[in-house]
Amino acid sequence: MADTLNETQVRHVARLSRLKLSDNDVPRLSKQISSILDYVAQLQEANVDGLEPMAHPLPLHSVMREDAISESLTVQQVLANAPGKAGAFFTVPKVLDAGMGGG
Repeated sequence: MADTLNETQVRHVARLSRLKLSDNDVPRLSKQISSILDYVAQLQEANVDGLEPMAHPLPLHSVMREDAISESLTVQQVLANAPGKAGAFFTVPKVLDAGMGGG
């Protein structure tokens, strides 16, 4: 385990990050940042010789179906369960007042 960051180092990191810390935050953050740095050091010790770089640990494949022309729904099928309709269109509640400008 690495040494815990001291107060000066924590305040320096906070200043570089443009964070304002209270005096109560410094001891807690000192322990948390030190813990993170310990974990990074642990990861650096892992033997990765012969491993290819990867973006994801699992094999990825396209979940998209092939783009193919298929039958479309009719207007009547699309509007069958619509709560409001007028002819071949959906109707929705009015959301803007006519007096709000926008001509």
